[in-house]
Amino acid sequence: MYETILVGTDGSASANRAVVHALEQAEQTGATLHALFVVDTDKYGEPALSSAEILTTEAEDWGQEQLAEVTERATGLDIEVVTRCCHGVPHEKIIGYADEVDADLVVLGYQGQSHADEDQLGSVTDRVVRNVGRPVLVV
Repeated sequence: MYETILVGTDGSASANRAVVHALEQAEQTGATLHALFVVDTDKYGEPALSSAEILTTEAEDWGQEQLAEVTERATGLDIEVVTRCCHGVPHEKIIGYADEVDADLVVLGYQGQSHADEDQLGSVTDRVVRNVGRPVLVV
């Protein structure tokens, strides 16, 4: 059913649940799993000054740790996995990457790291659902 699954992660509890579901779907269907972490340039900016560079580097390191965990779990399940850490506006990068790899399914957490209202869909997830033009599983 699925050949290519994209999961976006930011390390939040909701994103970690999304990773679990994406791994289950990939294992059941034999799909390649693509895991994406976006360093939010609206939040961190692009490094130009030393303090911004430190924050961006910390965000990149966190992202690489999250992607390494996905890779470890996928490898343990014999799932082919591709990871990418990039900079930009998260919903735009997720949509662009989904198009680039022609994802059959996009899996996202209900809310990300910065979301405070537990009863409301996160803004990144909401924007992806509204604009990606392909199936999305919100966990």
